[in-house]
Amino acid sequence: MKYKASCHCGNVSFEFDGEIAEALACNCSICQRKGSLLWFLPRSGMRLLTPEDAAATYTFNKHVIRHRFCPTCGIHPYGEGVDAQGNEMAAINIRCVEDIDLASIPVRHFDGRSV
Repeated sequence: MKYKASCHCGNVSFEFDGEIAEALACNCSICQRKGSLLWFLPRSGMRLLTPEDAAATYTFNKHVIRHRFCPTCGIHPYGEGVDAQGNEMAAINIRCVEDIDLASIPVRHFDGRSV
């Protein structure tokens, strides 16, 4: 299925294909504050519809995840990183996906605080 997602003001938007079978809720210091529900896919599967520099980047701790957010409205639509095998990955905040029924998607809780 093809999805479209964006920040609140639309300055950061993208599309991707896939089947969102579940989302991940992480309790690390940033995810808990943002309230993101994350779904992961290879970074090559996410196509930006706005310029790369439309999103600002925040990193912390080990600086391995690039938390991408809109500098205008402050919404965090996705993050970027590398999986354990070295593949570039995207973490989509499914709360930013258009026309999605969040209540129908099971949420798996991840203890990122202890990692």
